[in-house]
Amino acid sequence: MGPFKKVMIVEDDPLLSVVEQKMVERLGYDVIGKAVSGEEALEKIQELNPEILLIDVQLAGQLNGIQTVKKIRERFMDLPVIFLSGDRSPSVLKNAQTTEYVDFLLKPVTVQELSIPLNKASEMVSVAQNAA
Repeated sequence: MGPFKKVMIVEDDPLLSVVEQKMVERLGYDVIGKAVSGEEALEKIQELNPEILLIDVQLAGQLNGIQTVKKIRERFMDLPVIFLSGDRSPSVLKNAQTTEYVDFLLKPVTVQELSIPLNKASEMVSVAQNAA
């Protein structure tokens, strides 16, 4: 897989945030930051420059995960995004499809379920870095 890829987790549930971090790290990735709201995520992304974003659809604050990703896309087009959600209703999925994302995982996720989209996102990062 090469060098550690820098992952940022955006999750407003403290327990899930810890569990997600442990899974990401077990898969060999580096969690460089966390946020609990879309607003906080937008600030921290500029500061931390993550390579992959793991983001919950339902967040604390004014922006949900999908709205946050739309704002990210205005600034950082190539940041691979993996959505996590407890809600897989057609309206949420349809709204998510208006953004570009690697995968949409239904919580609770397992390490195995997380490994495939993380590897895919990691490949996207490698390709973009090699093209630069």
